[in-house]
Amino acid sequence: MFIQGTDFQTQFKFAFIFLLCFVLSNCSSLLAPNVQTELQALKPGAYELDKKHSAVLFKIDHMGLSKFVGRFEELEASLDFDAENIAASSLQAIIAMDSVNVNNEKFARTLSGPKWFDAEQFPQAVFQSKSARTLEEGLVQFTGDLTFLGQTREVAVDVRFNGGANNLFNGRYTIGFEAHTVFKRSDFGLDKHLGLVGDEVEIEVYAEFMRIR
Repeated sequence: MFIQGTDFQTQFKFAFIFLLCFVLSNCSSLLAPNVQTELQALKPGAYELDKKHSAVLFKIDHMGLSKFVGRFEELEASLDFDAENIAASSLQAIIAMDSVNVNNEKFARTLSGPKWFDAEQFPQAVFQSKSARTLEEGLVQFTGDLTFLGQTREVAVDVRFNGGANNLFNGRYTIGFEAHTVFKRSDFGLDKHLGLVGDEVEIEVYAEFMRIR
């Protein structure tokens, strides 16, 4: 249906835009993956992180008034996963400490400096799992060593597997992944301003992992 009073070129542009929107809306539904949410349905194998679809957040109490939230921009991670043998599954994650982002460049430099993260001397925080167990459907707990500021302590990381599907955009089988852990920074020697800034640090990871084999 053409709009009266418009010339042919305008009519053609209108029709083309309408047709393009129609095609794209239908393509989007065709490209939507068939996600299997059951843990047992997820394909076993070795996985690597999809860096384009990952985020690492940290949260810490600020003066008892609010949670201060920041993020790290650089994360490396790998996952070996087998729903039929969870105990044999493993997780490794490496965070670049100088990639901290708090929407304030000056404060980010302070955090990565020698008084806090000391990223020059300790450029990475590393988690390496030692064991894994199922807590409930879709939720797996990885227990392992966290190395931060040159200190290594055991922590538990709870991972929620959201589901898996063949990703038509990259041509690879992909699983959705959310991780959460809490630890005390003072356990790693970072006890600056305790009382004003909380001791417990929450880490949240939202990511997608792509199957290698």
